[in-house]
Amino acid sequence: MSELAANGHHEEVDHEVGCLGIPHRKIMMWAFLGSDCMFFGALILTYLVYHHRHTEGPFPYETFNVVVTSLSTFDLLASSLFMVLTLAAIQRNDIKWFRIWCGLTVLLGLIFLGFQAYEFTEFVHEKGLTLSKNLFGSTFYLLTGTHGTHVAIGVLWLASLLIYSFNGKFDAKRALDVEIAGLYWHFVDIVWIVIFTVVYLLEILQNAGVPKA
Repeated sequence: MSELAANGHHEEVDHEVGCLGIPHRKIMMWAFLGSDCMFFGALILTYLVYHHRHTEGPFPYETFNVVVTSLSTFDLLASSLFMVLTLAAIQRNDIKWFRIWCGLTVLLGLIFLGFQAYEFTEFVHEKGLTLSKNLFGSTFYLLTGTHGTHVAIGVLWLASLLIYSFNGKFDAKRALDVEIAGLYWHFVDIVWIVIFTVVYLLEILQNAGVPKA
């Protein structure tokens, strides 16, 4: 009986793992992230191409609040650490700490979305920057809004895993599910680092001597 169980488990593993020794689902996630990387690359390139082609304000250097954005960036980077701890917990079958770290990751993701909602609201009502105001507004909201949507998807994904862990059937066998969700979450974090550097930091450095309106 045990031999049959072992054979069944062996067949399940063979079905899950491809010829490269990597699970099929992980390969599919890497392929998706590769395509998503090109998608974000196109959005970032579009932002840079139209960066200084708008003649009507508000302009980036008089709009950005680098303090708020830096805090939200630190928040998202901290969530990556908690994501690592989440995966480590489920791999050692520690459901209690999986729930704690996963819950904290979800919380920090929600905080990041709160920062972004606050930033967008401030830009619209105090700076007058709307989606149709100028090329800066159009490309900025499209880029950062798309990233925010990715964060929201990641939050829902991790929250579903957290909820599912309470059904009594969630253990170390589901580590691959958590690892794939972690790959997505780390990708979203890396994309934000690029956006923060290209959109915010470079703008601040280029206009360090320009008085802010």
